[in-house]
Amino acid sequence: MASSALKGEPITAALWDGSSNKTVVDMVLPEMISLIDPHWYQFPPMNPLWHALLGFVIGCLGFISWTGNGVVLYVFSCTKSLRTPSNFLVVNLAFTDFFMMVVMCPFMLVNCYYETWIFGSLMCELYAFFGSLFGCTSIWTMVLISFDRYNVIVKGLSAKPLTIKKALLEILFVWTHALLWTLPPMFGWNRYVPEGNMTACGTDYLTKDWIQKSYILIYSVFCYFLPLGLTIHSYFFIVKAVAAHERGMREQAKKMNVASLRSAEAANTSAECKLAKVGLMIISLWTMAWTPYLIINFSGIFETMTISPLVTIWGSVFAKASACYNPIVYGISHPKYRAALNEKLPFLVCGGTESPAPASDGKSEASNDTTAASEKV
Repeated sequence: MASSALKGEPITAALWDGSSNKTVVDMVLPEMISLIDPHWYQFPPMNPLWHALLGFVIGCLGFISWTGNGVVLYVFSCTKSLRTPSNFLVVNLAFTDFFMMVVMCPFMLVNCYYETWIFGSLMCELYAFFGSLFGCTSIWTMVLISFDRYNVIVKGLSAKPLTIKKALLEILFVWTHALLWTLPPMFGWNRYVPEGNMTACGTDYLTKDWIQKSYILIYSVFCYFLPLGLTIHSYFFIVKAVAAHERGMREQAKKMNVASLRSAEAANTSAECKLAKVGLMIISLWTMAWTPYLIINFSGIFETMTISPLVTIWGSVFAKASACYNPIVYGISHPKYRAALNEKLPFLVCGGTESPAPASDGKSEASNDTTAASEKV
């Protein structure tokens, strides 16, 4: 086992149960000592209750993600009316969320039991790589979904419908883009190392070398700030367009001296407004999920606060929780998905269902749902 003597530094922190000269690094495999930053040698081992709690939470998140995203993949793949270009993006999102937890949950459960990373340095690198890959792919897929919403609602009839070929090319782009930013640590630009709790792995944000720090800064621009900004831009104009249409509807109703112009056509507008809110909810939840990791990484490279092993737990929990949000949100709010779910797995449906007309396979689902609304937007 590794010990504080390996670093030649005195350790004064006390173990959680009162003993001394123990550190969070003591149980790390000898082959992984070179990956441990000296920063972690000042902290005593975490209370085993924290490891047990972390394992329980990760297990619950894994079950929810596997079930929810698995159901989404099953329903969308088995329902012909849902095989639209727009929903290809939804399926890609469910795929990334599903496999994020397939890859990450079992490793964390085992490591929480042993209270340290036991799978060696190579698996540590692969674990962190896949976590970063799926996370980056997930956020950029949501950017594409927001672009599709923007294209249909804001541009209206002037918009070019999303085709299956274009949707597949966009999906290929997000996976290629994610690989571009997650492979460099495997080849020397930054590195993947154990996190402070020693049960998960991530980027090295404690290095003093600014060449290595630059990776985190640039990665955060292209995989956090830029996609978040693009998504906020899209939904800002989506909400603005829907609000303008609603205002026009009210003014027209007032001129005609009627209470409302609501009809079957106007109902489509309400559906689009609901979908815009769903998109906003998804992005907000994703931001909440990944911002703790961003704060931890920036605190490390700018040395703005002392990062303890316990703090790194929250980064892991919030990030992995992102894999659970999307199937729940779509299950509650996507009318056609709810109708298909009621047909395939009725015991999973809560509340009533709607049965909208099926969309054409060759056009974007959003285009079919919003044609009437977009004439007035």
